[in-house]
Amino acid sequence: MALHRAGFRSRAPGSFETFEAAGEGIILVRGDDQAVRAFLNVCRHRGSWLCRAERGRVTRTLQCPYHAWSYSLDGRLTGAPNMRDMPDFDPIERGLIPAPVRQWLGYVWICLAASPPDFEESVVKQVTDRFGDPAMIDRYELDRLVVGRRIDYNVRANWKLIVENYMECYHCSTLHPEFVAVLPEYRRGYSAVNKVGYGPSFGEGIKGFTFDGRPGLDPLPGLDGGMLRRYYGIMVLPQVMINLTPDHAILHQFFPVGPDRTLVRCDWLFDARAIADGRDLEASIELFRRVNDQDFAAVEACQPAMRSRGYREGGVYVPAEHHIAKFNRWARERISEPE
Repeated sequence: MALHRAGFRSRAPGSFETFEAAGEGIILVRGDDQAVRAFLNVCRHRGSWLCRAERGRVTRTLQCPYHAWSYSLDGRLTGAPNMRDMPDFDPIERGLIPAPVRQWLGYVWICLAASPPDFEESVVKQVTDRFGDPAMIDRYELDRLVVGRRIDYNVRANWKLIVENYMECYHCSTLHPEFVAVLPEYRRGYSAVNKVGYGPSFGEGIKGFTFDGRPGLDPLPGLDGGMLRRYYGIMVLPQVMINLTPDHAILHQFFPVGPDRTLVRCDWLFDARAIADGRDLEASIELFRRVNDQDFAAVEACQPAMRSRGYREGGVYVPAEHHIAKFNRWARERISEPE
């Protein structure tokens, strides 16, 4: 699963953006019917990147700069010089390779699996199981928020170690002094991500979800009641972590680069008015920036021991971590590895 949230808001047919995920180049393009489609950014002739620009607009077709093969906005091969008389050549079989897309929470969600799972069952169900009601996350109106800061981290650890870390808070009192000062309940070592509909409350005297507890920005307009002083987190398997606070959201994506390398992309999302008004975002950004630095240092310290005979049988799952054992079983099932 890959998510994309950049400037893809143009309604003009032919508008496109390109990016990379999971070792693949991807192109998003808006069709004449206004639908957003995703394709592998690969010409079907000799494998050249079809679009080399990060973003732009074409009038009618996407044309490869190498041999001028052309593709319609819906991916069909419409032009291939000197190929008309080639025997056994079928243009229908040489269209761009599509990838399923779904626009949700302000992101374009793209699945690169050969047999894509149903989005409702694989993604929305996880949100429903976590919050009890998928409409809960809609109250944060993430599709209206804009990226106030994006940081890419090159973490020297396997992506599954990073997921395990975010799924538990057994380490929080040890590693995250600023975080547990804002959310003192986490000092006990229990994570809230496996409690349906639950989010820990700010500590006494804490004014906002900031690194030193100072007031943050104005609350997001769709929130009221207890949501104004609570934090909610959810891990959407396999590779997305969403953190919801009263005045902003933080979204992590984990992109495996190798068995011991992961690109983590972290977006801090704010109300557009706060950014337009020049509000100071730093105190809000700094809290999770520190959490990220602390977490990534911890998982990098674990990675070298993953091949050690001292860790051959795996971890010991204390009561606060039983859902990590469940995640391990989930991962094994998908890579066909016996327990």
